[in-house]
Amino acid sequence: MARITRFRNGLLIGSAGMFLSLPAAAWAGTITGVVSDPSETRGLQAAQVRLVEIDRVVTTARDGSFRFPDVPTGNYTLETRYVGADTSQTSVTVTETGTAIANILLQTGSGTEILVIGQSANQASSLSRKREADGVSSVLTRDAIGQFPDQNVAESLRRVPGINILNDQGEGRFVSVRGLDPNLNASSLNGVRIPSPESDVRSVALDVISSDLIESIEIKKSLTPDMDGDTIGASIEIRTVSAFDRKKDLLTGKIEGSYNEYSGDVTPKGSIDFSTRLTDNIGVAGGFSYYNRKFETDNVEAEGWDVNDDGIAYADEVQFRDYDVERERISASLSFDFRASDSTELYVRGIYSQFDDQEFRGRTTFKLDEEASSGDTNSALFDDADGEIEIERDIKDRFESQKIRSVVIGGKTETGPWKVEYSGSWSKSSESENGSLDPTTFSNKFEGDGVSVLFDYSDDRLPAYSYASGAALANDAGLYELDDVELTALSAAQDEEFSARLDVSRVFGMGNGDFTAQAGFKGRWREKGYDNNVEFYEDSTGNYTLANVLGQQTYRLAELGPVASRTGATDYFRANFGDFELQAIDSQFDSAVSDYNNQEDIYAGYLLGRWDSDKLRVIGGVRFERTENVISANTVTLVEEDATFGGVLFTDDTVVVAPNSFTRSYDDWLPSLNVRFEPKRNLVLRAAGYRSVVRPNLSDLAPRFAVEQNDDNEREGEFGNPDLQPYEAWNFDAAAEFYFSSNGALTANVFYKDVKNFIVSSLEENGTRFGIDFDEATIPINGPSAEIFGIELGFSQALNFLPDPLDGFLVNFNYTYTDASGTVPTDGDINNLRNIALPSSSKHTFNAVLGYEKGPFDFRLAGTYRDRYLDELGAEANEDRYVDNHFQLDASVKVKLNKNIRLFAEWININNAKYFAYQNFDSRKRLLQYEEYGSTFKFGAKITM
Repeated sequence: MARITRFRNGLLIGSAGMFLSLPAAAWAGTITGVVSDPSETRGLQAAQVRLVEIDRVVTTARDGSFRFPDVPTGNYTLETRYVGADTSQTSVTVTETGTAIANILLQTGSGTEILVIGQSANQASSLSRKREADGVSSVLTRDAIGQFPDQNVAESLRRVPGINILNDQGEGRFVSVRGLDPNLNASSLNGVRIPSPESDVRSVALDVISSDLIESIEIKKSLTPDMDGDTIGASIEIRTVSAFDRKKDLLTGKIEGSYNEYSGDVTPKGSIDFSTRLTDNIGVAGGFSYYNRKFETDNVEAEGWDVNDDGIAYADEVQFRDYDVERERISASLSFDFRASDSTELYVRGIYSQFDDQEFRGRTTFKLDEEASSGDTNSALFDDADGEIEIERDIKDRFESQKIRSVVIGGKTETGPWKVEYSGSWSKSSESENGSLDPTTFSNKFEGDGVSVLFDYSDDRLPAYSYASGAALANDAGLYELDDVELTALSAAQDEEFSARLDVSRVFGMGNGDFTAQAGFKGRWREKGYDNNVEFYEDSTGNYTLANVLGQQTYRLAELGPVASRTGATDYFRANFGDFELQAIDSQFDSAVSDYNNQEDIYAGYLLGRWDSDKLRVIGGVRFERTENVISANTVTLVEEDATFGGVLFTDDTVVVAPNSFTRSYDDWLPSLNVRFEPKRNLVLRAAGYRSVVRPNLSDLAPRFAVEQNDDNEREGEFGNPDLQPYEAWNFDAAAEFYFSSNGALTANVFYKDVKNFIVSSLEENGTRFGIDFDEATIPINGPSAEIFGIELGFSQALNFLPDPLDGFLVNFNYTYTDASGTVPTDGDINNLRNIALPSSSKHTFNAVLGYEKGPFDFRLAGTYRDRYLDELGAEANEDRYVDNHFQLDASVKVKLNKNIRLFAEWININNAKYFAYQNFDSRKRLLQYEEYGSTFKFGAKITM
């Protein structure tokens, strides 16, 4: 409460001072209005309205409204432009007092729907918002009947220049912008930062949010002073629907089936979306979406690549993984809008999203104790006469649930040249797992039993194996005894944030434009924590084997032999719980070492000046942010038997837990400048420079110190680092955008980023950290700098100038080149640096879309390509993990049966694009991970009332 009181007092004092310091308003007339499509279905956001006689320009708000305050009396002409529409001119008369109203309907020669429904409408809306944006940005929007291109937010962003989507199980999850780690982006929902449901990152997996509830997604690649300064990649701003977005009521329903060719299941999806004005001044909008998806993934992984004395390359561990997954997404949104008076609008917006993931993973693992007995360039033979061959067969039965909740209350008041915007918000994300067996492991070690295994590496992506001898033994389920059961009794991550903000601006009408002075304050109070309780059990009877829980494989890449059933191990464990013995030491250590709590408070204020005219827009200013942290976790030491700790000789393995806490604070000044210049109609030139910071992962800051001390009193550790400094970056952009007279644009953008305090993992020896002595320890540290340079090119065009029927085609293409490089320690040695491409950075990415819409038919074919990228750093270059290039084709078709009913079908991953991760070892791409997903087919109907 003291933190909130202190911020509130500063906010009130600063606001009063700002009001007193600005000159008094010179009152004159005001022009207001709304720009709409010809059918008056919805207001058009980002239309440019110019007051021709005095060269003042404004951009329409999300409901299509615009406002010119402080206009001298006289007769004026309003010129309105919107991509894909004819330029409009409207006459208006301003008197000495009062408000002149000028509502504008934009026309197009292609019909009334073209501005608000279909692919052309999406493109026109996106290009209009991009053209009128204050900085460098890209925008995705849905049309007037709620149609959005893809199934979740991450998938939709795949079509945007400079965006690389990191997949999980074949579905887009995390967003990398301009070659930067997803943790360097910031995501907001209705202006509220989205906390991360996962315990160890700041980034949000955007597959949690259904696209059915989204009105628009804006990717802001340059910052202005009124924006949070916590991004280096981009600020991803997601907005749900407002009732005031539309002039007419909307009610839509969608029902859909989804078929995955690997699982063979048809699963449902459905949504309802509505918007209505209860009165002229009160509106409500919202929606509900349900999605169930069942799919299978076939996976092979390998690690520990080495070469024996005969030059035979081999992996000392190979895993064959069979995933059967069911994901369920439930999302709901609701918003209320209230026009309290001619000058004040208020709103309440809330969203709830739940993402449940039930994963069964069967895994057969070969652990090879000695080097290969024989082989050649493409094979390696292992014989248990020369060394132990351990085969593990395990099953994971894990249910995980992620939730995101957000509520924001706010409004704006406009009176004369003054505008005040205000809001307060609460958001909370969580991830929980309770009672999962992750995993149950059965194993057997073969040594001198006549078992030999041959691995065939002729296909770099997909190794094969066969038994040269001893197949009957290796496939005898009764020989595989229980190793252990890992029970996740509780895994609970929670990230909660409260925020409040106030922005005040005053417009000064000049003879050839407007100058706006603006200031604001914001407070954010965040708390993130993680509580993990894991329990390890062993079978006390010695009778539990794989034969007790046998199942059937659904794996397609190899014959795995005996496998556990999906739920058999879980059912057996629960039914025979008394036969299992808790392994207290392992359970206590793994549970205590993961827990942490981090409170992070951010207090921010800014000043900016803004100049707007027909040709020039300049926004410059500075933002100040103060960050305060209170962080707590545990120092957990595993002391082995006969080791001396704290001057005491321990006679048994013992876990020592000591709580610890750290506080820290720091200040950042973040200047920025954005320039938009339109030297001739439809040619927009931009330049931007700004400084930004990204705070370290809250889990990396946590003082979680894990130490293992053996009976020789050697100490190995893995530490968090509460002394980590935030990433700091200077960012520069230059762009040229040409908008065609019809619905299209050609764009080019050059960007450069200089990033300091890049965080890397370091292996340190014979040192002391935070009062803890160690012989060897891994710790995240601030490393050297990194540089990112790149070019983004984009082309989009509705080909409506072609003769019938070719005039229904649309094309969209974008390409991004990114050169992102930095230096990291070699083998953990900060004094021995090597150059790398930054993780998640693809040098080449492109997206191409061919669309067609005419009459009742709508078709789209989309291709996405990204180059290989560095996924994880190894100790040395030949241990680095890369993800291979990826190209995927998707198609969709829609048929309009009548005004209210549309049928649709989608074919996702037409070419069955694979996932392949590798390391460059011994002159070849050596497998680390390979996955196949198959194609997914969707079909259904959308009904609009």
